[in-house]
Amino acid sequence: MSNIVDRAADSLAARIAARVRTERERRRWTLAQLADASGVSPAMISRVERGESSPTAVVLGKLSAAFQLSVASLLALAEGAQDAEPGTTGVRRGADAAEWCDPGTGYRRRQITGPRFPAEIAEIRLPAGARVPYPAAAFAFVRQLVWVLDGRLTFHDGDTVHELGAGDTVELGPPAERVFANTADTECRYAVVLTRDAQP
Repeated sequence: MSNIVDRAADSLAARIAARVRTERERRRWTLAQLADASGVSPAMISRVERGESSPTAVVLGKLSAAFQLSVASLLALAEGAQDAEPGTTGVRRGADAAEWCDPGTGYRRRQITGPRFPAEIAEIRLPAGARVPYPAAAFAFVRQLVWVLDGRLTFHDGDTVHELGAGDTVELGPPAERVFANTADTECRYAVVLTRDAQP
């Protein structure tokens, strides 16, 4: 089972690498231009695109912000999530969903919805002690809700800090620098629900 999980993770990492390169080339950007737009060094971007380095959640946040995509959108595109044909009821098995793990923090993300669903829903597992910051630009053009399912989440929304427990939700306003932190000694599990406000 471990080998199967490892192969799935490697496959997803390769698809993330390809997606980052595709998004950059679609905009006809050089590595230097993406570096300027994202704040990620050209060397790191090159390593990510070649699959030599698995990007952390922070790096993905910066790259997605530069592309004017949400992190969820960037990962969903990389995952190539399959959905049912239009007009049919689709069942997506939990075991078939790709899970992405941040090599820096152990943060794990699983896409719940398929590409045709009008909202993006992801399940996040944030280990004890983990802290994941995102730039304000990662939240441009989207409306987002965070719903804590288990554990506790310390959520920094700009200068405001919210202590959230199981069952609590927060609807995000205009883009701001945000930090998802787990200061407890147990895992926090939460859902992110996202809809796009406008096309970039």
